Amino acid sequence: MWEVLIEKDQEWFLYLNQLGTPAWDSFWLFLSDKWGALPLYAFLLFLVYRQLGWKRVLLLLVFVGLLITTTDQLSGFFKYGVQRLRPCYEPELEGLVRLVKSSCGGRFGYFSAHAANAFGLATFFAVFWGKRKRLWGALLLLWAVVVGYSRIYLGVHYPLDILTGFLAGGLLGWLFAQLYKKADQNIFK
Repeated sequence: MWEVLIEKDQEWFLYLNQLGTPAWDSFWLFLSDKWGALPLYAFLLFLVYRQLGWKRVLLLLVFVGLLITTTDQLSGFFKYGVQRLRPCYEPELEGLVRLVKSSCGGRFGYFSAHAANAFGLATFFAVFWGKRKRLWGALLLLWAVVVGYSRIYLGVHYPLDILTGFLAGGLLGWLFAQLYKKADQNIFK
């Protein structure tokens, strides 16, 4: 069963990875770059500042920082615990992977920290805003999915790495949003 799943994951990866063209490479590199998202983060900070004020924004930033730290560290724990090679290091796929980046990254890739961090942040804000700003939450979730796909496009993660990252990020994003709401209610009664 596990072997069949791994084989399908490799097939899906090769299909999705081969959809790329050099004309789009710089776009996907930009989307995958953590520094490329700085304008988005600044915009989110502006939105929550207008909604909450500085004191409550600082509390929110603590919870977002804890969320990103947790998803990032959990991803590293799984990468070294599972030790699944990234596609670009997999001997079976040698010569088949379209590697867009100059380097592949660390040797192991299960699960994607990029996907977990992006989906965790998007889920956090979707839960935080709830029905008030449903469109913003949906747009952030779409952005997270695109960031996840960028990792396949670039040749550094399998689809299962991305889906697991979404699952972990989504669960942790929901959890930290709930914890933030409780803390905010207790501190700013």
